[in-house]
Amino acid sequence: MTGSVPPLTHDAAVVGGGPAGLSAATWLARHRRRVVLVDSGERRNRWVERTHGYLGLDPVDPADLVERAVGGLLAYPTAEVCEAQATAAEVRPDGTFGLSTDGAGDVVARRLVLATGVEDSFPDVDGFFDHYGAGVFHCPTCDGYEARDRSVVAFGWSEHVAGFALSLLDWAASVTVVTDGSRFEGDAACRAALDRDRIAVREDDAVALLGRRGSLEGVRLRGGDTVPCELAFFSIAHRPRTELAAFLGCALTAEGCIVVDGDQHTTVPGVYAAGDVVPGLQIVQVAAAQGAVAGVRCALSLRGEPAGPGAPEPGPDADAELEGRS
Repeated sequence: MTGSVPPLTHDAAVVGGGPAGLSAATWLARHRRRVVLVDSGERRNRWVERTHGYLGLDPVDPADLVERAVGGLLAYPTAEVCEAQATAAEVRPDGTFGLSTDGAGDVVARRLVLATGVEDSFPDVDGFFDHYGAGVFHCPTCDGYEARDRSVVAFGWSEHVAGFALSLLDWAASVTVVTDGSRFEGDAACRAALDRDRIAVREDDAVALLGRRGSLEGVRLRGGDTVPCELAFFSIAHRPRTELAAFLGCALTAEGCIVVDGDQHTTVPGVYAAGDVVPGLQIVQVAAAQGAVAGVRCALSLRGEPAGPGAPEPGPDADAELEGRS
């Protein structure tokens, strides 16, 4: 951060407005802490029409889910939303945290929750975004049920696409792997496993998705063939968004996710993380649950500290009050 920074204005700042961040911010607000949610709007599922498996809301439009959650959050007088991209973070000399944003000024808070998610790599296929979120998906766990008894294409070429394609057979009638022109990187064991379940591997460029949105018909290959399919999934790569974690010095896993403990606490004191940016199952309900843990634990860590401006003073730190008593 450069230049002057504002005085402390928040008990906690939450970065990322998906289910994890919204959940964390809501629970901080329920603890009557002044919390700001910093959100760029670039959620992973922003192209998706339906989110599945969310208890009591199955299916639900993810944009509607976020809108409901934001409305609920802003009903708390100590919560606010900042529509901006957080571009840098630092631990300040007094132990608080500073966030730089792209045009919304700087934010200073006692605690920080990172719910920054991941960024997917997409197949380079004409018409991809005409179908993404309606007939093309990245997550078999989330959307595999919609592939039941249907023909499916799985885009990818790494050795991991073998397991990805095999998992789709929990639902799909047939699966074909299309490598989009790359050489399939799986070894002989991967090939054998795919062959046993009659999963063909087409090492050819995918040049176009055929059909209209919601009615996928097939994938046209550069060689001239068309692979019929009613749905498609892709497993290429995804990158956890850990730039802010790197600024702060948070430890990362070998896969690039933020290391957290059972309380969603990172290796940097006062910094929590939740959602797809941490290790574990990447589904909406898990992200929301991790956000709740992060929000509650973050709020409890603030016991004994004065509230941010405009927030009511919290009760005493019970552990400190009772320390030494039998």
